[in-house]
Amino acid sequence: MSTDLLVVGGGVGGVAAALAALRRGRSVVVTEVTDWLGGQLTSQGVPPDEHPWIERFGCTRSYRRFRDAVRDYYRTWYPLTSAARADVELNPGQGRVSRLCHEPRVAASVIESMVAPYLSAGRLRVFFQYRPVGADVDGDTVTAVRLRGPGDETLVVDAPYILDATEEGDLLPLAEAEHVTGFESSADTGEPSAPAVAQPANMQAFSWVFAVEHRDGEDHTIDKPEQYGFWQSYRPPYWPDQLLSLTAPDPRTLEPYTRTFVPHGHTGPVIADQSLDAGDKDLWLFRRIVCRDLFEPGFVASDVTLVNWPMIDYLPGPIIGVSDDERAEHLQGGRQLSLSMLYWLQTEAPRPDGGTGWPGLRLRPDVMGTDDGLAKAPYIRESRRIKAQYTVVEQDLSLAVRSQRGAVAYPDSVGVGMYRIDLHPSTGGDNYIDVANSPFQIPLGALLPVRLRNLLPASKNIGTTHITNGCYRLHPVEWNIGEVAGALAAHCLSRGLVPAQVRADESRLAAFQNELVQDGFELAWPEVKGY
Repeated sequence: MSTDLLVVGGGVGGVAAALAALRRGRSVVVTEVTDWLGGQLTSQGVPPDEHPWIERFGCTRSYRRFRDAVRDYYRTWYPLTSAARADVELNPGQGRVSRLCHEPRVAASVIESMVAPYLSAGRLRVFFQYRPVGADVDGDTVTAVRLRGPGDETLVVDAPYILDATEEGDLLPLAEAEHVTGFESSADTGEPSAPAVAQPANMQAFSWVFAVEHRDGEDHTIDKPEQYGFWQSYRPPYWPDQLLSLTAPDPRTLEPYTRTFVPHGHTGPVIADQSLDAGDKDLWLFRRIVCRDLFEPGFVASDVTLVNWPMIDYLPGPIIGVSDDERAEHLQGGRQLSLSMLYWLQTEAPRPDGGTGWPGLRLRPDVMGTDDGLAKAPYIRESRRIKAQYTVVEQDLSLAVRSQRGAVAYPDSVGVGMYRIDLHPSTGGDNYIDVANSPFQIPLGALLPVRLRNLLPASKNIGTTHITNGCYRLHPVEWNIGEVAGALAAHCLSRGLVPAQVRADESRLAAFQNELVQDGFELAWPEVKGY
C-alpha cells in the first residue's frame, strides 16, 4: 500500500508523529509490534518521567492535551472522591516519580481516542503486531518498508517519508542508515563522561515492568521462577548487595542506598518533584498508579504500584546488535529477573515485624493488558541512534561544563526538554552515570541523517550520544521529537522540499519554526534554574 507518511513504531514518538502529520492533512500508516499504541506510556508500563515545571511549560500543546485527557478520563469514568475530582493537578496514583502516575490502559484508551477521528476518516491506518523486516533503498532514498504480521503476513508500504519510531531504531540497519550503538569514545565526542575507546555493545539495561497490589492475609505467591536460583545469587561487581534486595547504588553518589518496601495506603498529599527528592525511598509509593484513598470508600481493594526499580535492570547483555538467539535469551532473562524479584518480595523480603516476605502481593495482569502480569514489552532506555547532521554532546548542556551559562541555544531549535543525564547501569559493566544539566533544546540537526533524504528518527534514535541519550529519552521529549518529525515530513511534502533544505536555508527554517510555534511547540525555555 501507499501513503504520505509511514510511521514504523506506535510508541510515544510514533503517536505524536502521526498526529502531527494528520493535523496537516496527510495520510498516515502506523505499524506497531504490540497491540497497544503508546510505548513507554502503555505497553512498557512506565508513568511519564517529567521535569518539575511540566504543569506550566516545557512541552508541546498536544502532549499537554494528552496529559489533560488522562485526568479527564479519571474524572469522567472513575468514582473519585470530591476532593480528588476537584484537584486540577490530579495524580491518580499519588506516585512520587511523576505528577501524573496513571494506569497504562488508561493512557492506551486516551491515545485511542486521540487517533479515533482520523481512523474514522480513513486517513489513518494502524497495523498491530507488525515488525519491520526489510527496506528497499534507491540511492539515498528509502522507497518502501517490508513488515511481517502476526500470522507471517507480509505488508509492503511505500511512502515519500518514512519515520523510524521503533523503540530500538530497527529501521536503521535495514535501510543501511549510518548509525551508532552504545558508548562513543571521548576522542569522537569530547565528552567528559565518555570512555577513551568506543564500546558499541555497552548499552543501558532494559527492564521488564510489572504491576502488583497487596491483599493482606491472602497468599498469591507465584511458582518459583525457573531462573530464580541464578538471580537469587546474582551480584554485579559494583553492586553493594545481591541484585534481589532492597539495596542498590544511589544513582547520584553511587553509595549504597537501601530503600523500604512496605505495602500500605495513602500517606497524604504527594508533590512529585525529582529535582528536590528522587522519590524512590519508599518503593511502594515510588511508581504507585492507583491510590485507593482517591476513590469512593470500598471501590478499590488495594493500591497498585508498578515495579520498575534498579533491581530489575537486566545487565548480562544487550538485545541490540546480537543474534536472534542471543536476543531471545536476554529477553527471557529479563522476564525471569522480574518474576524472580516478585517471588523474592513474596517470600524473602524483610518486613518491619522481623518476618520475611509479602505473600499478599498479587500480580495485576489486567492492568498491564497481558496474561502473565508483565508489561507487553520491555522498557527500552537506549536505541540505535542516527549519525546526524548535528550530534548533541554532554558539554552542550552539562552544568559542570557550562556553569551558569545554561545549555547551548541552538538556532535550529524545534522543541525543549529537561531531565538529568540519567544513565542506568549498562551491559558493559558500568554503574550509574548521573550528570546535572540545564533545561535544553532539541536541535533540528539531530533529527536529520547525514545521508538519507526521507528517513527521519521519531523516538530515542536521534543524534544524541550514549551520554546525552540519558536526558533525551524521556516521555515529553520523545513526544516532541516524534511530533517534529511528523510535522517536518508534512511540511516538506507540501512545499516540495527535503528536510536538509529546511535546515540549510535561514528563511525556510524560520518558516518551519513559526509553523511549530503556531501549533503549540515551545522552542526556548523561559528563565528557569537547572537542577
